[in-house]
Amino acid sequence: MTSSGRVGVGVIGAGVISTQYLDNLTTFPDLEVRFVADIDQDRARSQAEKYGIPAFGTVEELLADDGVEIVVNLTLPATHVEVALQVLAAGKHVWTEKPFALDRESGQQLLDAAHAANLRVATAPDTFLGAGLQSSRRFVESGGIGTPLTAITLMQSPGPESWHPNPDFLFQEGAGPLFDIGPYYLTALVQLFGPVTRVTAVASKAKPSRVIGSGPRAGESFEVTVPTHVSALYEFESGQTAQSVFSFDSKLRRTQFEVAGVEGTLVVPDPNTFTGPLSVYRDGLESEEVPTTGATTSRGTGVAELAQAIRAGRPERASGEQAFHVLDVMVSTIESAASGHPVEVQSTVTLAPPLPESWDPRVATLTA
Repeated sequence: MTSSGRVGVGVIGAGVISTQYLDNLTTFPDLEVRFVADIDQDRARSQAEKYGIPAFGTVEELLADDGVEIVVNLTLPATHVEVALQVLAAGKHVWTEKPFALDRESGQQLLDAAHAANLRVATAPDTFLGAGLQSSRRFVESGGIGTPLTAITLMQSPGPESWHPNPDFLFQEGAGPLFDIGPYYLTALVQLFGPVTRVTAVASKAKPSRVIGSGPRAGESFEVTVPTHVSALYEFESGQTAQSVFSFDSKLRRTQFEVAGVEGTLVVPDPNTFTGPLSVYRDGLESEEVPTTGATTSRGTGVAELAQAIRAGRPERASGEQAFHVLDVMVSTIESAASGHPVEVQSTVTLAPPLPESWDPRVATLTA
């Protein structure tokens, strides 16, 4: 591994989400995207050619490229840990899509492997690095709503099967509204309130199967194996609480994220986005706009921040430890719903400070 200059990046998985990543990764001056790997070689070739990436091929070929220091793992949730362990064994850092893992045991195995190899295993979501949530955190920490007390978060939709051509995996282990969308909301809550200590939850499944609504498989039914509605009460080490709903069972589409404090209530942008309007309610019905500052880039922003952290020898912000804690909270949520009792969350995390307001992944910081 080199210790200076731009950081070489390889991508495993050339599916739909790779386009969002590559749109950004190929524009960040601190990164050099060198390789795209996929089981489907035609798909890997197509993405490499589209973005001017010099090489494509198999995972083994990518891992043999000494110029790749960070591997972006965009595989399906069920294979996240398997692929990440393979990357670490090759001596490379990992950026993995969420969820970090499907269970605590494999998540801890991944953390242990990274620590033993002195490598990083950073994890999406990186939306909290955007202007919306960074400005929200700075505003709360500056006393903008007084002492923060509670939060309410809602993510309600009918589910993605009407528009996604292959939605099966979104209703199976490692997904559902909690594991698919929950990491965005829970990461944002942890960023604002700190680590979770206890969760009380209920969960349900509206239908045993669903029907694909678009694409070549339209009309095909598939089995639903996970809860499609989860409602939870989260308690935090700092004394705050949050009520959260994650649902694929609502015909009313709605996202909401509110943080209430002694002196006001902050409306936070959708945590599945990198920016958006902030407003605060104090006395009366009128809201005040809260200015936002920070990065307005999209998925892959955390890879640039990881690269800079590696070169600087400091912890990255979208850390594996944070992702493991969020995983622990999600698993605890399912356990509480299944048992009918509160579950104590055993893990914790120490948060890095907010990003500087001027931080921009589109500005070069590493020498060539």
